Amino acid sequence: MDYKNKKVLVIGMAKSGVSSAALLCRLGADVTIYDVKKREDLPKDLLHELDGFSYRDMLGQDPMDKIPEMDILVLSPGVPLGLPFIRRAYELGKQVIAEIELGFAVSKADFIAITGTNGKTTTTALTGEIFKNAGISTHVLGNIGVPITQEAMQTAPGDVVVAETAALQLDTIESYRPRESAILNITEDHLDRYGTMENYIAAKAKIFKNQTPKDYCVLNFDNDIVRELEPQIKAKVVWFSVSTVPPNGAYVKDGIICFSLDGKELDIMPAEELRIPGRHNLENALAATALACLYGISAEVIANTLRTFPGVEHRIEFVRTVNGVTFINDSKGTNPDATLNAIRAMVRPTVLILGGYDKKSDFVPLYQAFTPMIKAVIVLGDTAGKLIEAAENCGYQNYIRANGFEDAVLKAYSIADEGDNVLLSPACASWDMFRNFEERGRIFKEIVNGL
Repeated sequence: MDYKNKKVLVIGMAKSGVSSAALLCRLGADVTIYDVKKREDLPKDLLHELDGFSYRDMLGQDPMDKIPEMDILVLSPGVPLGLPFIRRAYELGKQVIAEIELGFAVSKADFIAITGTNGKTTTTALTGEIFKNAGISTHVLGNIGVPITQEAMQTAPGDVVVAETAALQLDTIESYRPRESAILNITEDHLDRYGTMENYIAAKAKIFKNQTPKDYCVLNFDNDIVRELEPQIKAKVVWFSVSTVPPNGAYVKDGIICFSLDGKELDIMPAEELRIPGRHNLENALAATALACLYGISAEVIANTLRTFPGVEHRIEFVRTVNGVTFINDSKGTNPDATLNAIRAMVRPTVLILGGYDKKSDFVPLYQAFTPMIKAVIVLGDTAGKLIEAAENCGYQNYIRANGFEDAVLKAYSIADEGDNVLLSPACASWDMFRNFEERGRIFKEIVNGL
């Protein structure tokens, strides 16, 4: 699409919004930026990327009156579609697209798109590392921290974009069509936005809506919700599984990570040599293996990367051992299922720190799934009361309520014995106390390093 002279309203001035506005300015669009916050209330350096460009500023204003004159609205992830001026845009037949849609339209690269409730960032980073090690010009972008629009103009034919793709980014796609897509898992999350699991599943399923039989869609055979999506998919479906050997896909057989397609089986490496720990990370590695094999990358490159990939910050990340107590940062555990994955990876008695922003999750199944390794829970944040109620409903009494984040860390340390873990895996978003889970994880590490 030619964006020159198009009147575009970019909504939401976080990373992806600023990046979208800058890209559109380079493409010659007539750009207006909007955020509910005024300019002086935004982070100081946020808009520097727009220095030197001509654009209109509607920061902190109501854009309703400007909607009729706009051609396109570009939405940052998480912008509610029910905002009155967005509803008005739909009524007037305006084009309303996601930031990833804009980046995809401008990019010349092949897209490998990865979604799922949990494991997206690790799988995206691992897949990107495999592709880079294969000598392919690779851009690791999307929800992982670098907007697609930031590097879209730098891509060339033959490049690959490995894109972490969240449901919030898929809500308003039109032509976004990855050559390969993957759905790692779908469990309860974001019900504060979607209202029902059916709506959340439908948002995730948009990742394959534009794919054709020339494309591939990699699915988790072990996740019932994901498996049931197969009949909707036009792309060729390839599976991954830690529990069985699917007809096409990645799996573990006799302790060996394998990949098969159309009857041809390839041995990759012993599963025990995978560097990142836990069953969930084995699933992530199998998904990355399938995506890489489908692109023609050799078993040797895949195996070497799986053996050396250290994991991603804020995902079951070792921080420090203090007086025999090991501190682990899993700030990316922003829903109960992610926290359950972290719990299952613990092999020593663990004091668990839970709580944060309420995404309308049900915490009862989390308590019911506790392993004997969880010796105590520290609760805090907006969900503290809800977490205590869920604990008592399950008959779990070994909890302590903290008065703030630092107090939670100190309380956890005070009751941990030598040889124990203190695990930050909140099962909640961070927005009640922090800008994002990264900030929460960094502050956790600062507190721990100050002990």
